[in-house]
Amino acid sequence: MPGPAPEERPHPDGRRNEQGIRVDPEAEAEPRYRTAVVSALVEHEPGVLSRVSGLFSRRRFNIESLTVGPTTVEGHARITLVVEETDPGIDQVKKQLAKLKPVIQVGELDDDAVRAELVLLKVRGDEPDKVHAITQMYEGRTLDAGPRTITVEITGDQQKIDDAVDAFRQFGIIEIARTGQTALARGDTPTTPGEEPGHSTEPAERDGEEQREKTDAKGD
Repeated sequence: MPGPAPEERPHPDGRRNEQGIRVDPEAEAEPRYRTAVVSALVEHEPGVLSRVSGLFSRRRFNIESLTVGPTTVEGHARITLVVEETDPGIDQVKKQLAKLKPVIQVGELDDDAVRAELVLLKVRGDEPDKVHAITQMYEGRTLDAGPRTITVEITGDQQKIDDAVDAFRQFGIIEIARTGQTALARGDTPTTPGEEPGHSTEPAERDGEEQREKTDAKGD
């Protein structure tokens, strides 16, 4: 048949992925990473944290921090993950996490979520007045002060913590411990999809209930 020779025919750029879709080689070579905060509601039982961390280790996800703590619902705990991955990687984090048996709900928090972390800094105590000034500037607390070292506590969002750490470097940071971010959705939005937070009983209400129980017992 007449026509151009094979070497003269146009060839499309790129290659095909596993699904047979042709991809842009430049976009494929430099995947875009972003930081996401994922919240998981789990059964508060032994071994949950080790199963979650084991999952991330096997899958080689880029986990920046992981925090865990109880919720207002008895028997439940909340795990907050800060993940630096591509969009497909973040989707896999959520899907794989949701497959674990103790996991109840998994969701990604919006950018406007309320986030905070805590850092403890032990610095050299050669300039205590300056250390105290920096601590006050970042609304922190001095937890321990000796002739050679000063330990302070700072809480806030990640940017505030990063800035505080940079400010304290001038004194010489001896030791540092950061909790990693923990977060809740803003306003009435559930932190994980479908979550129905419980309400802890206030001390006054508990005292009233105990008093009524005692009164009922005397009546009997």
